[in-house]
Amino acid sequence: MEKSLCTLAAVLFLAVLSQGADKALTNDATTESYSLFNYTTRTSTVNWTEAVTVEELSRDGAAPTTAAPKLFSGTVKDKQLDATNTSQDDKEINNKKEEDREETNNKKDDDRKTEDEKPQLDCPPLGLESLKVDDSQIQASSYQRSGLGPHRGRLNIQSGIEDGDLYDGAWCAEFKDKHQWLEVDAIHLTLFTGVILQGRNSIWSWDWVETYKVQLSNDSVNWQTCMNGTQEAIFEGNQNPETPILGLLPVPTVARFIRINPQTWYFNGTVCLRAEILGCRVNDPDDIYSSAPEPGSKDALDFRHHNYKEMRKLMKSVTDECPDITRVYTIGKSYTGLKLYVMEISDNPGKHELGEPEFRYVAGMHGNEALGRELVLNLMQYMCKEYKKGNQRIVRLVTETRIHLLPSMNPDGYEAAYEKGSELAGWAEGRYSFEGIDLNHNFPDLNNIMWDAQETAADASKVSNHYIPIPEYYTKEDAMVAPETRAVISWMQDIPFVLSANLHGGELVVTYPFDCTRDWAPQENTPTADDAFFRWLATVYASTHLVMANPDRRLCHYEDFQQHNNIINGGAWHTVPGSMNDFSYLHTNCFEVTVELSCDKFPHVSELPVEWENNKESLLVYMEQVHRGIKGVVRDKITKQGIADAVIKVEDHDHDIRSAADGDYWRLMNPGEYKVVVWAEGYFPSMRRCHVGMEPNPTICDFTLTKTPIQRLKEIRAKGGKIPQDLQLRLRALRLRKLRASTKAINRRRESQQLQRRKARSSGAWRV
Repeated sequence: MEKSLCTLAAVLFLAVLSQGADKALTNDATTESYSLFNYTTRTSTVNWTEAVTVEELSRDGAAPTTAAPKLFSGTVKDKQLDATNTSQDDKEINNKKEEDREETNNKKDDDRKTEDEKPQLDCPPLGLESLKVDDSQIQASSYQRSGLGPHRGRLNIQSGIEDGDLYDGAWCAEFKDKHQWLEVDAIHLTLFTGVILQGRNSIWSWDWVETYKVQLSNDSVNWQTCMNGTQEAIFEGNQNPETPILGLLPVPTVARFIRINPQTWYFNGTVCLRAEILGCRVNDPDDIYSSAPEPGSKDALDFRHHNYKEMRKLMKSVTDECPDITRVYTIGKSYTGLKLYVMEISDNPGKHELGEPEFRYVAGMHGNEALGRELVLNLMQYMCKEYKKGNQRIVRLVTETRIHLLPSMNPDGYEAAYEKGSELAGWAEGRYSFEGIDLNHNFPDLNNIMWDAQETAADASKVSNHYIPIPEYYTKEDAMVAPETRAVISWMQDIPFVLSANLHGGELVVTYPFDCTRDWAPQENTPTADDAFFRWLATVYASTHLVMANPDRRLCHYEDFQQHNNIINGGAWHTVPGSMNDFSYLHTNCFEVTVELSCDKFPHVSELPVEWENNKESLLVYMEQVHRGIKGVVRDKITKQGIADAVIKVEDHDHDIRSAADGDYWRLMNPGEYKVVVWAEGYFPSMRRCHVGMEPNPTICDFTLTKTPIQRLKEIRAKGGKIPQDLQLRLRALRLRKLRASTKAINRRRESQQLQRRKARSSGAWRV
């Protein structure tokens, strides 16, 4: 990102100043992407804002410039991302010599180019968007009503759908004049470097600020306007409600309070804005809270945002560090050709082990919801390191579960959001695929196929409640199906997944199926046959998430999910036809929930360690739920071989599952006593009772099925063999039973007909 020349000069000057200071005081920013400002304060208390004055230097080190533009804004330098694949069509990237050579020869130059061209902000955001800044720290000159109060002036905050909602989409001043302001108290002395501005989020109104001034203070009484030379600096604002615009201060300035003072606004609107403030906290010896440690993580992980190439490099480094338990493979490509990489973690990678359940995390379905991507990358690093340390919890997960981690389902969308940066991508940049498809609405709608069949069937219990086939229209070449969606569907069909979670962002809640409502209702609780267990799964994640579990937390936008214990049925929130959760449940054996990880879809890099700590326990304990319920192997009584596609039916649960290719199965259930019936084509059904305890360990319920005589006869005839005598006797007995049964049915029918004729004759005689 191109910065104003004076800002770059300030960075250089402050760096030099810090080296010669007697008491160098460093700020608490921990990210490698942002400059650290070191300096000393002359006094701890002053009555006016103290600005750092520097000479302006040009980028190439030429003589200082004297031009003083009237409008200040941050512009993002255009960048062409490399969307081509850099490896061959092999399924795995482990130990690929060609790819290693490519990484060695080209990666350094590409990364250097990326660092030069990617927008760089000098200081991180204070946290208006992430809610790190409390409502009490935000004040305003006036506001129209509570729903448009100063606490609503947060970057990317979303409004309710009702006009006049209690939770509207901006701060809006009561008066339309140049004396209105939005004030933020940083609590500590802060080196302010910039402001990001956005208009009002509303489906009813168009409001935004076009130009504004910035004022700074140490006591919120005496204010100094940010200057451009001898004139007050005027910053460029918005031209539409949603696009964030960065305004960099001509000179980074130390203060505690900052005000945004709108000067002009949309001619047909009013004074409304959403904002984020950029600033580095500085040390103040008189601040009793200055020594308090900033929250972070003790885990030595790569806490930064990874673009496509950096993600590949990180995944390769994990496989190099833990080659015995990891494998990287691809399931397909995006529209532009970026590969969908998956990390497998298992004690026997590359192979399905009999009785071992398969688990998956999917992140990045919406490319701009970047937190899930980084959490999945953190998770693979963490599990590798902890496994090597002998952490028994991780060792048990690795040895008893086959784990698959897909960090980026929509890499094209992510690259678009990454190019803008975490604070400038807005609410929707990169959400959709390259073709403009919302991948969370792109799976086959099997819900309505099942519900329609149940309504028209004479006996609804006979309608299939699982493994519902994909409709023919969806498989056509001209169907509007993204290649990313096709790849994930194929992946689901290849691997017998048992449990999954789809990681999203922008809220704090866990949703569970069904996502789609009946009769296209916009909101309606639409439970599955496994509603109780889905509620358990959602509760497991939500109750261990450090922010969701905090009863004092603030609402993200306008919906209070705490009244539902931070879980909600997907349809009760809003209907989502064609969701991955519903498809996974109805087309495969896999149970899946959606986790909305954070209010901020694309958190700043400095917030990633905290977000990892917020989600770490949840990510681990949710994976452990794959071992609840019952599991076993369905075998042939004679051959002892596993039977594939055997149907496992639990009494009072109107949702069946099927055995995998080797005959093993997993049925997730809450504690209790269950009657389980298993049947397969060509076999007599088998029933047994299975007990599920409170322990997080599955109950083993194996089944042995006996082939029907007719099935045995078919197999023998197919092989051209001689029919054994015992089978001949069984077939003869079976024919006799059928003959007796048919004879009884015929006799009952004859008796019924004779009885009807007698009644008819007696009725006629009575009339005579």
